Amino acid sequence: MSATPIVIAVICILLIVYRLYGTFMAVKVLKIKEDRETPAHKFADGKDYVPTNKWVSFGHHFAAIAAAGPLVGPVLAAQFGYLPGLLWLLIGAVIGGAVHDMVVLFASMRQDGQSLSEVAKKELGPVAGFCAGLAMLFIITITMAGLSMVVLHALEHNPWGTFAVFSTIPIAMGVGIYLRKGGNLALASVVGFLLILAAIGFGPQLTDTFIGTWFDLSSRQLAIALPIYAFFAAALPVWLLLAPRDYLSSFMKIGVFFALIVGVFIINPDIRFPAFTKFVNGGGPIIAGPVWPFISITIACGAISGFHAFVGSGTTPKMINRWSDIKPVAFGAMLVECLVAVMALIAATSLEVGDYFAINSTPEVFATLGMSTVYLDELSREIGLDLAGRTGGAVSLAVGMTFIFRAIPWFREIAGFFFQFVILFEAVFILTAIDAGTRVARYLIQDFFGEFYKPLKRVDWIPGAIFASALGTFFWGYLLFSGDIGSIWALFGVSNQLMASIGLIIGTTIILKIADKKVYALTTFIPLVYLLVTVTFADIWMVANVYANPASAGFSILNTILSVTMGILAIVITISAVRKWIELLNSPRWEKIKKSA
Repeated sequence: MSATPIVIAVICILLIVYRLYGTFMAVKVLKIKEDRETPAHKFADGKDYVPTNKWVSFGHHFAAIAAAGPLVGPVLAAQFGYLPGLLWLLIGAVIGGAVHDMVVLFASMRQDGQSLSEVAKKELGPVAGFCAGLAMLFIITITMAGLSMVVLHALEHNPWGTFAVFSTIPIAMGVGIYLRKGGNLALASVVGFLLILAAIGFGPQLTDTFIGTWFDLSSRQLAIALPIYAFFAAALPVWLLLAPRDYLSSFMKIGVFFALIVGVFIINPDIRFPAFTKFVNGGGPIIAGPVWPFISITIACGAISGFHAFVGSGTTPKMINRWSDIKPVAFGAMLVECLVAVMALIAATSLEVGDYFAINSTPEVFATLGMSTVYLDELSREIGLDLAGRTGGAVSLAVGMTFIFRAIPWFREIAGFFFQFVILFEAVFILTAIDAGTRVARYLIQDFFGEFYKPLKRVDWIPGAIFASALGTFFWGYLLFSGDIGSIWALFGVSNQLMASIGLIIGTTIILKIADKKVYALTTFIPLVYLLVTVTFADIWMVANVYANPASAGFSILNTILSVTMGILAIVITISAVRKWIELLNSPRWEKIKKSA
């Protein structure tokens, strides 16, 4: 089956959805009007609240939500075949993700750009607000572990890739210092990007030297190094590392994504995977559970993701210039992310089935699958790295993209360079997310424990900042060190979709407050019901079969506690929401609307 018709069909569907359903949500459901100031204008301070051009806001929002999630989730979900992932991406993004991101941004702007936990407190009450805040702390912790797990095996005993990733730290810091001193942005951009390419280019020459041995790290060593790095990186000023590296990595994201789309249209690769594999009923080497509910847990970003609520109720609502910008910034960015995820799925499913499972399974597990590799040995020689058993999704994506471009005769000569470039592209985005996520976790921990010890609430109190940063990195570092990609990614998926459920609960509440018709609440209520059922089933399945099962490789008391706690939080928040909905449905305003009509 050819990939090009799939891409064309997806692009056409997403354009139609944006034009019709996006407009319906903006005009009819949310009744967005330019009748009052946005928070960016109301509280303009030149620092946090800054009115921003809608396309600049779109770029910021898209870059913030489309990190590693839409690239890795679809790759892991390819275990079930190409069709489940493709269908969930389209249906999930249209019915759920775009709507979720739009209503969360709208809800936050209604409350002057406040966080989702604060919005929940005002819309649903203090109990729901407390539970939402606790859920946010859980998801940010689990997210750090899930994202770190992605690159763990990509950089394991890969001194070339590890050196290239490490090199981005001094390069970004140099760019940050230069810009801080008033340097030229264009010059810094060009030099910084060229230095990154040079780091990749020099990698092979360094691997056989003593420097190469420094960067030849095991997965265990990397699992310790990443949290330590995050602890210190989170303490550095944003302008020194986070901002310049995020800026430089945007060039790689644009370049890689554009290259993949062009490559698909020019090369027109075949989809070598079947529509469904034998693992749709469970028992897969990557995701142990059945296709439902785990397709909706494995693929979050790209379909619907609660993590987007951190952005939609964080920086973005403080930047929106006009209320009408909500549609392109929130609804539009989510649909573009869906396209990114579809391209990642195509890259994974363009591989031979045996090659894919050999990469994403340990050699011991792969030996039991009854499969054989086709091009894997040849690809390993061209890339210069043993690709077997490198689980996590990052390697599969890089190999899939490399495999597509092998159709170009001269490309094989630079296959290794291109592979490491894609690994660097994924790893840098993940490290940037880890930097920012660790900061967010620190703030959440300080805010949460500050209720019991007031000085902790002061973000400028150094002992409190150190304590919160250490506690946050310890939590996700422990998950990273003790888990595997199957268990950690499933835990991330469950917590992520719980967060999305909270966003849809708040959206349903607001729609019942402002809408002209009760039926409009179904736009958020339908995906909410699906997510709650899915999350509950997946949570119970993982606890019963993996986390609380001593015979399972993913056995973990901590994961069990986290899963059960998140289930309880979901129940409490849902009960608070139902009570509020009953109150709103019985409101006399509906009779007034009926009489006026």
